[in-house]
Amino acid sequence: MPAAFTRRILPVAALAMATALALSACAAPGEEGADGGEVVWAIEGANLSAGHMDPQTSQLDVASMVQRVVLDSLVFQEADGSFSPWLATDWTVAEDATSYTFQLRTDVTFHDGEPFDAEAVKANFDRIADPETASAQAASMLGGEWYAGTEVLGEYEVQVSFSQPYAPFLQAASTPLLGFYSPAVLESSADQLKAGGPDITVGTGPFVLTDYTPDQEIVYTRNDDYAWGPDDAGAAQFETLRVEILPEASVRAGVVESGEADLASQLPPNIASDLSDALTVESLEYPGLPYSLYLNEKYGVFADEKVRQAFARGIDVDAAVEEIFFGQFPRAWSILGSTTPTYDASLEGSWPFDQEEANRLLDEAGWTQRDSDGIRMKDGKRLSVRWIAWTPVPDDRAALGNAIQSDLAEVGFEVKREVLEPGAYNEQYGPKTFDLTDWGFSGVDPDLLRSHLHTDGFQNASQVSDAEIDALLEQGVGTTDRDARTDVYQQLQQWNAEYTAIVPLYSPSLITAVNDTVHDLAYDLYGRPLFYGTTVD
Repeated sequence: MPAAFTRRILPVAALAMATALALSACAAPGEEGADGGEVVWAIEGANLSAGHMDPQTSQLDVASMVQRVVLDSLVFQEADGSFSPWLATDWTVAEDATSYTFQLRTDVTFHDGEPFDAEAVKANFDRIADPETASAQAASMLGGEWYAGTEVLGEYEVQVSFSQPYAPFLQAASTPLLGFYSPAVLESSADQLKAGGPDITVGTGPFVLTDYTPDQEIVYTRNDDYAWGPDDAGAAQFETLRVEILPEASVRAGVVESGEADLASQLPPNIASDLSDALTVESLEYPGLPYSLYLNEKYGVFADEKVRQAFARGIDVDAAVEEIFFGQFPRAWSILGSTTPTYDASLEGSWPFDQEEANRLLDEAGWTQRDSDGIRMKDGKRLSVRWIAWTPVPDDRAALGNAIQSDLAEVGFEVKREVLEPGAYNEQYGPKTFDLTDWGFSGVDPDLLRSHLHTDGFQNASQVSDAEIDALLEQGVGTTDRDARTDVYQQLQQWNAEYTAIVPLYSPSLITAVNDTVHDLAYDLYGRPLFYGTTVD
């Protein structure tokens, strides 16, 4: 019998490549008691070797997923969305949210023996904010242009200031993207952090990165001195965390079923649904922006709102998502997923599949003629768009792409997909010489929409430039009033449903299969495994 999914909806509110490893490359899990042993964790993670070992500079979820065990944060976000002490014992937020003052623990040391103190906080935050670091996502979470600096008030007291109210900072400060490296590393080896490795990826976390073979494995060894984890967590209950990088989902499933790995993450629904009953399968829905299509309105036919609307209405999203993802991933209706704070549930069902409506909109837009292939024509040009995707494209997303192409062809809309290596993708993404692209983006705070919809957003693939939208995004980031923020982000969701800059398709989950060798495994709000208190047989 297939394993039953534990579908855990979070109470609050992407990419890999390389060759698969042979199963023999995976070390067998240890059989020692709670104080020793080894946990083997199989992940997709191949893009880590392409300069994505540093969460302060990488936008890939996998960087944060694996480096959480090295990089601690100022605060910890609990399951109910509240914040509790971690490296900071206490904090005060200015009434207008323009500054945050933290009292730090006095007993924390980095893996290289350097002390964690206010100077270390300043060194890390200033590094993230430095334009030469090219830290797009982390810098945005640190307030971007509103970051006014970090001031050392005392050896263990620090104040982070912003030039305008910045409400999302505590949430940002709970993530690995704003985690802390040793100041000695930042001084001597900051240029090597993207590649990562022993004596480079040096933090204060419960594990020390002791060995790294790109595209194969990362070995983390217990930090025996660790005594400052969230919720009073101390040193790990096992000796070694071995992360095996296995790009092929079937291989990851194979090693966890055979017992060669203790857990396997980033599993697709079709494979997870066939796993043995002996495994516990956790399917945890990401908060944030669902997997979506981004329509570039400044490049080609998507400049016409009717064409964008017809594109969205011409896709049978419900049928494709249900069939391809085995009912495990919900169809998305909004640019915020249902586990994200301020999600607007009123949008559910508001733009169903409607070929008749799609045809009407395209007729109104002037695409009334057809060529011999049935593709619509206007002024001698075909209604054709080019979709660029970052390699590798998982089989399920490839199937979804095929379904989208087929659906749109029925209304005379041609979609050409190009799967590109990272370099070739960036050559087109930079100057925005494409019609559409795709990704999902996890995040608990709805401020993540600022990077996707603000005129100056670093992920504004749709090239939206609207003063009213910019003003709403700036209002949302600047207010700490919960009702006011909800109103702002629901206005943005309603706007996109009409304007159609982004077409949300489904809300993915991080699916992890866990063997019965592992006990007391926890998860963060993104569905990523946490190993505080975990034991292994």
